[in-house]
Amino acid sequence: MRKIVFSALVVLVFAGLASAQIPGGNVFFGYSYYNTDLSSIDRANTNGWEASVEGKIIPFLGIVADFDSHYGSQNFLPTSCPGPLPCLISPFNANVTEHNFLFGPRVSFSVGKFRPFAEALFGAAHVNVNNGVGSDTSFVTAIGGGLDYKIIRPVAWRFQGDYVRTSLFGATQNNVRISTGIVLRF
Repeated sequence: MRKIVFSALVVLVFAGLASAQIPGGNVFFGYSYYNTDLSSIDRANTNGWEASVEGKIIPFLGIVADFDSHYGSQNFLPTSCPGPLPCLISPFNANVTEHNFLFGPRVSFSVGKFRPFAEALFGAAHVNVNNGVGSDTSFVTAIGGGLDYKIIRPVAWRFQGDYVRTSLFGATQNNVRISTGIVLRF
C-alpha cells in the first residue's frame, strides 16, 4: 500500500512540475503602423492598434488570435466619368478603415530576456472607404515575426513585423504591418 501511495505521489509531483514548464501564453496590445496599397495610385500610411492572445500548446508552439484596426486616408481614381468624353479624371482622397482578424500558429523560444518568434496567420480583412468607394471583405494571410524583451517576469515589450496580403476590391494588396507594445504573460 505504501508503494502505491508513494508512486501516485511521485507521479503527481512530476506531472505538476512538467506542466509548470509549459507557459500558459500571453496577451499583447500596442500601437501598429500599416503601409497598404489599397489604391492603384499610391501607397497609404495608416496608424492604429493591434491586439493578440496566444495559448501555448507545447513550450515552443502556440496558437494565436490576432486582431488589428488601422485608420488613414488614400488617393483613389473615380470609377466613372461625370461629364462628356473625353473627361479629365482627377484623383480624390478618401478615409480608409481596415480591420484584420487573423488566427494561426506561432513558434518561439527563449534566450535569456529575449523571446524571438515567427508566425503564419490566416483570416479575414474588412475595409471601409468613404466618398462612395464602399467596403469589401477578403481572405488575408500574414507571415512575420518579432521579438519580446522581458522587463519583469510577467511583463515584456514586443517589436513585431508582418507581411500582410489581402485581395480587396478585386485586386491584390501587399501590405506591411509593424507593431510595438506591452505583453502580459500568464
